[in-house]
Amino acid sequence: MTFWSLTKNVQHNHLKVCSNWVRSIFQRNRSLASQTISTELAAASGPSGSSVEVLGKSYPRDDHSNVPGKILSKVGKNLHQRKYHPLWLVLERVKRHFYQQYVGLYGTPLFSVFDSLSPVVTPWQNFDSLLVPADHPSRKKGDNYYLNRAHMLRSHTSAHQWNLMRAGLKAFLVVGDVYRRDQIDSHHYPVFHQLEAVRLFSKRQLFGDMKDGEPLQLFEHSSRSAHKQETHTMEAVKLVECDLKQTLTKLITHLFGVGLEIRWVDCYFPFTHPSFEMEINFQGEWIEVLGCGIMEQQLVNSAGAQNNIGWAFGLGLERLAMILYNIPDIRLFWSEDERFLKQFYVPDINQDVQFQPLSKYPALVNDISFWLPLQNYSENDFYDLVRAVGGDLVERVDLIDKFEHPNDQQYFSPLSFRSIQNSK
Repeated sequence: MTFWSLTKNVQHNHLKVCSNWVRSIFQRNRSLASQTISTELAAASGPSGSSVEVLGKSYPRDDHSNVPGKILSKVGKNLHQRKYHPLWLVLERVKRHFYQQYVGLYGTPLFSVFDSLSPVVTPWQNFDSLLVPADHPSRKKGDNYYLNRAHMLRSHTSAHQWNLMRAGLKAFLVVGDVYRRDQIDSHHYPVFHQLEAVRLFSKRQLFGDMKDGEPLQLFEHSSRSAHKQETHTMEAVKLVECDLKQTLTKLITHLFGVGLEIRWVDCYFPFTHPSFEMEINFQGEWIEVLGCGIMEQQLVNSAGAQNNIGWAFGLGLERLAMILYNIPDIRLFWSEDERFLKQFYVPDINQDVQFQPLSKYPALVNDISFWLPLQNYSENDFYDLVRAVGGDLVERVDLIDKFEHPNDQQYFSPLSFRSIQNSK
């Protein structure tokens, strides 16, 4: 049984008032409720059939397949390649900066750019190649979109690191769409765009020409600490870390202008150590803009680049564009409304653009409450259902309360979602 409350600004303490009534009708309607929600979730999972078609290839379905048709419709859109789209503007500014600042032999760009790699990868590429443990929560079916057990939509552009290093590349950028089952709010969307960068250094590149017998080395056998890996010398780590932070400081200064206040926060990623997040002080607020770190040597070695040490970073194009252009809602990047798109038709990619709102109507708040079994249910299942039915009208979904039945081990989940009416 599904219960709808369409009141505005109601305090959510109605569970205490009607809990006895709910319990009395639950026993009669439990099976119907489960069947209704399960049917709706199945309908939201996209077209039925024995296979999933993605970019002209067919992938057989199995018990792991969970990609809804709504998500499949986004594959191949490549907003970062759409000229004068805000994501394209940010990407072009980043690419141009790297082309101008980092030059290789014979005056050619040092960094290769890959912006058309297929978003379909294997779980090995997405997780194992990056040293993500088999029991790591990031692998969960509830957080990812699997075509089947053998293929998935990448959850980060880091999924291509190993293959590109294996091909012999030592400095590259990877840009593309990534997919994650996530909450619904103005800063999260199941499809977004990442830019990944990797740079490797040989002993000569890092230390320069040295005479035989000088003590500076890339590697040693020691113990791991908060500041370095067990295979790296402290001298090598400090030089690579310094190069990484200088590279990112130059990039962010190029995008946001001089005088920007930056700070580094220690964090954890399975494929880098030490790892950092960069935060910028923008309009009086500290905002995290990217993650980075010294690449795990085990990853570098497994890709055949064992004589090198390197750094990597990853950033979200939407995050940068929202800050740069004052775009308040991530759903707007998927808009086909010319009132939105024309705001970014600029003669110079470095031109300052401040987004102008499109809608003059206020948000509508609706509450929904329903019974669900504890087994085989994830909050992200409901978010996928909302996206399938409501599309991009739904701005935010919050879980505001839950009630667990003491005897039947079921829980009552009232959720509220906010929808936006756009003016015509």
